[in-house]
Amino acid sequence: MAVESPTVEPQPAQAADHLSQPLYGATFIEAVTRFFKKYATFSGRASRSELWWWVLASAIVTTICYVIMMSGTAGATLTADGQASPGAGFWIGYALIGAWSLATAVPLLALYWRRLHDTNRSGAFFFLGLIPFVGGIILLVLLALPSDPAGARFDR
Repeated sequence: MAVESPTVEPQPAQAADHLSQPLYGATFIEAVTRFFKKYATFSGRASRSELWWWVLASAIVTTICYVIMMSGTAGATLTADGQASPGAGFWIGYALIGAWSLATAVPLLALYWRRLHDTNRSGAFFFLGLIPFVGGIILLVLLALPSDPAGARFDR
């Protein structure tokens, strides 16, 4: 008589759906979507892929805004006293960069905070970035560190 082992039904992947957990190996679209879904969530953790895909997406949007802004300088006009007055494209690009910066400031801080949690550090380590000259480098290194399972203590 053969004894059959009980079959275990595969559980659906919760990482992609459950926003309180980091999504390791996130794709570009998943990372951008989670960035906006977790707009001001400072608790929990964020994987490296979530952070770096977002950095790429933000760099692309910012570059497009700068291209719009610089194309506006091509239509610059000279005033009577010889000063250059930028064209409308400059101001449109300038406004887009400002709006983008304001719209993503809080969620970016929250993403950094959660990424630091994933490395088992308090999110307050973010303020090391304010140290003149070396703070940004220190923060960059901390954000690039691999995940630490002990960081689960920051989950709710």
